[in-house]
Amino acid sequence: MLNAMVLAAALATIVVHAPKADLTLETARTEPAREQGLMNRAVLSPHTGMLFVFDSDERVDFWMKDTLVPLDMIFIAGDGTVRRVFSNVAVVAPTLPDNQIPREGAPAKYVIELPAGEASADGIVEGVKLDLRGAPLPQP
Repeated sequence: MLNAMVLAAALATIVVHAPKADLTLETARTEPAREQGLMNRAVLSPHTGMLFVFDSDERVDFWMKDTLVPLDMIFIAGDGTVRRVFSNVAVVAPTLPDNQIPREGAPAKYVIELPAGEASADGIVEGVKLDLRGAPLPQP
């Protein structure tokens, strides 16, 4: 029961205002929630995704293990500035060995994952500043 409560708290949603849309994002702020991410989700609605919150602003790497839909991955500095956008990161075969799954990475305090093509459609490009003041703090 406690694990379910911790996971539910970790996945609270927030709204982030992008230049061309409001994004409703689940928040992954614990290590288990960040590890699970958007794995095994067959569908993501437009303007929805996940905000990953980290303890510090340093290099983080993401991969598409068990992710069923192509994604945009947005790496963001602690002040909300978009540092890097990886667009249309492709799904990998479930049989691909872990050591062969490509990784995308950059320095970040936050990472947002959205459905593929959403970052561009919502005006999210390198250098844009997103207001993440409402983002929760990370938890152990």
